[in-house]
Amino acid sequence: MTEFDLIRKYFTRPAPNALLGVGDDAALLKVSDDHVLAVSCDMLASGTHFFPDADPFMLGHKALAVNLSDMAAMGATPRWATLAIALPDADETWLERFSAGFFALAQQYGVELIGGDTTRGPLNLCVTILGEVPAQQALRRSGAQIGDEVWVSGTLGDAALALAHLQGRAALSAGEFAACALALHQPQPRVALGLALRGIASSAIDISDGLLADLGHILDASHAAAEISLALLPVSSVMRAYVTLPLGEQCALSGGDDYELCFTAPAVRHAGITGISARLELPLACIGKVVAGRGCIVHDAAGNRLNPGNAGYEHFR
Repeated sequence: MTEFDLIRKYFTRPAPNALLGVGDDAALLKVSDDHVLAVSCDMLASGTHFFPDADPFMLGHKALAVNLSDMAAMGATPRWATLAIALPDADETWLERFSAGFFALAQQYGVELIGGDTTRGPLNLCVTILGEVPAQQALRRSGAQIGDEVWVSGTLGDAALALAHLQGRAALSAGEFAACALALHQPQPRVALGLALRGIASSAIDISDGLLADLGHILDASHAAAEISLALLPVSSVMRAYVTLPLGEQCALSGGDDYELCFTAPAVRHAGITGISARLELPLACIGKVVAGRGCIVHDAAGNRLNPGNAGYEHFR
């Protein structure tokens, strides 16, 4: 199978919302009037972001999901994506499963694959995603104000706990691992939430490297600090048994791979955000507030200040 056979068979789909999609030297796109283009790129490398024997369907899902999460954090509607993929060999069984996982999620969110590249090499996936957002409504990291509430969506820590189990740092039961593994292998991007937060959230970010690290990016960009409570963090029934233990605390605060949204909003928006939670059937938890200063202070249930250690994942630490 040649490179071009591979592209035609597994990665060429109709792209009716592009003026020109796969098959030329570049795609041609037209952005809606009064909108700007939101662009993000994420790379997943075998051995760093996933195990070499990862299920290809789930890997196809995750490769796109992590990019959709970036669109959600900007309040952008995802529209198009490109995929650059390095493959050790043209394994058609693997390609069939990977492309099925990728396109199942793409169809769910109306994303069209419009180009990319393939090459032989160690397994490596790089997706660039493009979306649209009204020019004055994009969510940014730099808008948090003193007095704003700090919110997170969904639950935190399950993906990190599942990874700890796979690495032998935790011993979960089969049922516990199955529940947590879904968060690790098939994260659910919060695109609908990002759209609903336009004009409401003062800042937003997706949680990929851990809550403390990513909230820290908001605080740095906004020149502010925050106080949050460990007891207010939303966790699953599995994580609830671990969150007061050192490993569980680390997973919830700085484990990463959550792909939930962390956002800030004025306190007067509290009821409106609760309404969004009910409408989307998505738990949203207020975990603290933005204060003057720098950095993030974490309190335990008794109000004592914690020292969590690592804020989150860093590739070159």
